[in-house]
Amino acid sequence: MRIFPAVDILGGRCVQLVQGKRESATAYGNPLDCATRWLDEGADALHVINLDGAFGSARKNAGLIADIIKKTGVEIELGGGIRSLEDAKHWLDTGVSRIIISTLATQKPDSIRVLADEFGSDRIMAGVDAKGGQIAVHGWQETAGGYLDWAKRFEELGAGSLLYTNVDVEGLQQGVRFEPVRNLIDHVTIPVVVAGGVSSRSDVNGLKEAGAYGAVLGSSLYSGKISLKDALEECL
Repeated sequence: MRIFPAVDILGGRCVQLVQGKRESATAYGNPLDCATRWLDEGADALHVINLDGAFGSARKNAGLIADIIKKTGVEIELGGGIRSLEDAKHWLDTGVSRIIISTLATQKPDSIRVLADEFGSDRIMAGVDAKGGQIAVHGWQETAGGYLDWAKRFEELGAGSLLYTNVDVEGLQQGVRFEPVRNLIDHVTIPVVVAGGVSSRSDVNGLKEAGAYGAVLGSSLYSGKISLKDALEECL
């Protein structure tokens, strides 16, 4: 299983939010410095989220993100505010390994097929942000139907992988809820990366046992509740 340290960017700083709320932000410094730290500690991939994009400013932080892509040279999955084909193609052209589309995927599902045909399925990751078993969109402020049904549809449209985030536990550092994770992994055949609540070695091990392709480490990693070394050891 892969570990993806999160580098979430808001106003040019690396931050972590609780439950996706802007006012809950804790800042951790320069995004490139944070990215480099995790790579120096053994990570070989990053999960980069443009939070300003998620809050409506799609191109904000573009220079910072391009710098991270260029200077690290590692596998990067990028999300946050990619709400048009133009936005998606812009980011894919920067050389990011794959983009994460969520609201766009539910509003215009055929965009997955268009992007997969042009750039390859492996570069298109559909976001399955679940809140109470429903897919959450528009910065997690609205829901739009069952998350399992949407996940299967994304797969059928050509998404090469899924990012599952359990909004109900995201940022709380209280552990993973495994039942919805297992249900999703059993429901599709493409790789699933899991975010939300990953807070301990047992969480990482449980995701590995469930068959997850990867796990995103965010708040718990930055607060020191789990170390990157321990998470990586659980993946061996």
